Amino acid sequence: MALTALDPRTALVVIDLQAGIAGAPTQPYSGADVVARSVELADAFRAHGLPVVLVRVSFAADGADAAPGRTEAARPGGARPEGWDVIVPELAGHPGDITVTKHNWGAFHGTDLDVQLRRRGVTQIVLTGIATSIGVESTARAAHEHGYHVSLVTDAMSDMDAEAHRGSIERIFPRLGETGTTAEVLELLAKTHG
Repeated sequence: MALTALDPRTALVVIDLQAGIAGAPTQPYSGADVVARSVELADAFRAHGLPVVLVRVSFAADGADAAPGRTEAARPGGARPEGWDVIVPELAGHPGDITVTKHNWGAFHGTDLDVQLRRRGVTQIVLTGIATSIGVESTARAAHEHGYHVSLVTDAMSDMDAEAHRGSIERIFPRLGETGTTAEVLELLAKTHG
């Protein structure tokens, strides 16, 4: 098991499991698989009285709050469908959960995520979501820079590109924290918080 510990105040941070993203084709796991594993983790975190943070990405209709700057890759254009930024129903509806809306890839910049975590005494985050190499990796990098212990649940995240997913898991994540599976996190959670 690559995961060595869960701090007494560990939070689950779920990235972009919303209507317009969770249904997209992803590799190596389907969005439905990522949602199911994230739900399993969220239920366990809630049962142990630990924070669950649901992060969603959203933009103003005119895109004025989207990150500016020139890029070589084309950006999604046009209006997004109504409800594309709504958290999937399998995860939504728990009053104690924290919802964070971001306008960038990562969940820290321009949001109150760090304040929400620090006020609750959180010292470690466990990350899941879509896409591995974009929202999850950007959030993991910022969490590491903010001084959190970072755990990445490799079977509860996926990407639009299998190579990008693999690159994040094999090359980037070991430099930012520890990796493990849903089952490993649940086992460690039961041992340390049971």
